[in-house]
Amino acid sequence: MAHLAMHFLALSDEAIFGNFGMWAFLSIGAVALFGVFIPVTSWIDGRRKEREAFYKAETIRRVAESSSQGSNAALQMLLEQERIRRINTREGLKIGGLINIGVGIGLIIFLSQLVGRQVALCGLIPGLIGVAMLVYVYALSAPVE
Repeated sequence: MAHLAMHFLALSDEAIFGNFGMWAFLSIGAVALFGVFIPVTSWIDGRRKEREAFYKAETIRRVAESSSQGSNAALQMLLEQERIRRINTREGLKIGGLINIGVGIGLIIFLSQLVGRQVALCGLIPGLIGVAMLVYVYALSAPVE
């Protein structure tokens, strides 16, 4: 924007409209991204989550109202869904921990070759975060029944 203002002060036709295309492209791109794409995708995601929650609640209500065995089946289904969610969370933490350890080791190797050993110790930050995630998964979190 400052570059465009500098061209306007030059009072030359070529200088005034020389970089207008790049400025217009970036302006329209920013409006399209932050004004259209991100709000629309978040709205669509919200609607999807709403619809899934509604169908889940409706299914559980119908199963629970069907018979006395239906209420037990609905309760078992809820417990099983919660167990699967906890397992997926633990697996995500395991993968995240391993990725962080790998990034830390890679940073230590590359920074020690490029800059020096003192700077390479910055690779310990993601590495220790990964170790903390794995310690939580294997030692501190409650086991999944």
